[in-house]
Amino acid sequence: MYHDVIQDSMSSDIETPRVTPYSLTYQHFRDHLNSIRQEAAVQTIQRRQTWPEETPIFLTFDDGETSAYTRAAGALEARNWRGHFFITTDWIGKPGFLDRRQIRELSTRGHVIGSHSCSHPERMSHLGSSELVKEWAASRAVLSEILGERVQVASVPAGYYSSKVGKAAAAAGIEVLFTSEPTTTTWVEDGCLILGRYCIQGHMPARTSGEIADGLLWPRWSQSTTWQAKKMIKALTGESYFKIRSFLLAHLRPQTAATSNSPAELKPLPDEPRNQPRSQ
Repeated sequence: MYHDVIQDSMSSDIETPRVTPYSLTYQHFRDHLNSIRQEAAVQTIQRRQTWPEETPIFLTFDDGETSAYTRAAGALEARNWRGHFFITTDWIGKPGFLDRRQIRELSTRGHVIGSHSCSHPERMSHLGSSELVKEWAASRAVLSEILGERVQVASVPAGYYSSKVGKAAAAAGIEVLFTSEPTTTTWVEDGCLILGRYCIQGHMPARTSGEIADGLLWPRWSQSTTWQAKKMIKALTGESYFKIRSFLLAHLRPQTAATSNSPAELKPLPDEPRNQPRSQ
């Protein structure tokens, strides 16, 4: 699980109105991709399916920031890989986020477009069932209209998954749902395939992506252990956890200046291939 890919100078990225702990510089991102063996089974998924052996490797990108179009996609295509770009539909066309044309082009280049909800709720698992179905169904409808085809893949914003979230996704017509839980275990909720993910953050060395893709136990176990510890802390501290988290993110997150540049004006980096045919 990746997020945005910023320019190599983190202090003045004209495309990115925010820099988060999940931001990777362009060079660091390419180093992460280089650490994944070229022969690795990087695949895409657009509907529910099963595999005869182990789950293949999927590369996913949350939120729908402009760098998906200008940086990440080209870096993947240079390796003949395709990714999954999950779009928060209320943010389409806003500064720093993909517009409709860019979303369509990413799809024609072979990448999978999926939902990341409408509004990116901070705690999606705490929404009521009707609100959950609306978040999934409305965002799916927007993306399906943009692409002219059914969108059936999604990822959970902010990592707050519950069985209710999965069932609501299934009710909204989603067949594959990625969570943020670091696990290789897969399961099905009302016909919707649920997949976990291992998160890549900006401070992680490039070898981390390769080690996770290679199935090494330590980096996977480390993330899983941390995830379970956070779950225990959340259960013990309740609302205090979220107030502390919001405060730390607001005060520790480096900020970049937002600009008036429209996402539609931004182009892919010239040294990366584009408009390649869809992978089979």
